[in-house]
Formats: sequence, structure tokens, C-alpha cells
Amino acid sequence: MDDLPPKDLFLQSVARCTASAAFIPAFYDRFTSASDEIRAKFRFTDFEQQNKALKRSLEMCAFAIAGTPEALAELTARAKTHDRDHLNIEPRFYDIWVDTIIETAAEYDDQWSDAIEAAWRRVLSHVVKHMIRKY
Repeated sequence: MDDLPPKDLFLQSVARCTASAAFIPAFYDRFTSASDEIRAKFRFTDFEQQNKALKRSLEMCAFAIAGTPEALAELTARAKTHDRDHLNIEPRFYDIWVDTIIETAAEYDDQWSDAIEAAWRRVLSHVVKHMIRKY
């Protein structure tokens, strides 16, 4: 299994993680506990909506790295909503986001391996670089 392309390893892992209703809330608990600034960014968040959006965003990440036009357009739109003129998600928060989501995924994916972690890092780093360029 570990010899699959990163996109496929990532998507399979996301599916295993999100099969548990606790995965996304556990991630947000970890992420918002990382700093008071991050917690403040989420103070008015509807987490029911946010949880759905994150699942969709993770899937979009995989298709964006594969160059799917719809996913690339969605990624660009998401970058705009997160830029300095909108949600103002500063680039320094993205490393924390990546690390905390990977830490959480490692707990929820019963097939976690070094190759799966590398796939998560590859896919998410591609997306984060795009988000930072558009900041």
C-alpha cells in the first residue's frame, strides 16, 4: 500500500480518519489549544460548518496537488478568504496547522506509517505554499 502515489495514500488516510466523527473535533481541539491567537481566530466559528468544510478541504487538497482544475480554483478561492484582507490567517500559523492535523491523523489512522505521514506532508505543503503566496 505504501507504494501508492502520495495523493492516493493521503486520500485513503483522510477517509480512515474522517470515518471517526471524533477526528475533526479532536484536530480543532489540538489546533485551537496551540495558542491564544489561534483560539481567538475561531471564537465566532460555527464548528458544525467548520468540520464539514475541513473534510471537504482535505479532499480538495489532494485533487489540487494532482492539478484538477476545479480543485485548483477552489484552492485559490480558499486562499483569498484566508488572505490579509479577509480572515488574515498569517503564514506563521500554517506550520502549526500542518503539524497538529498530522499529529491528529496519526492517532486516528490505524494504518499510519512513515509513507503516509510523508504523503500528508507533501500534499499539505503544496497547499500551504499556495496559501502563503496568495497571502
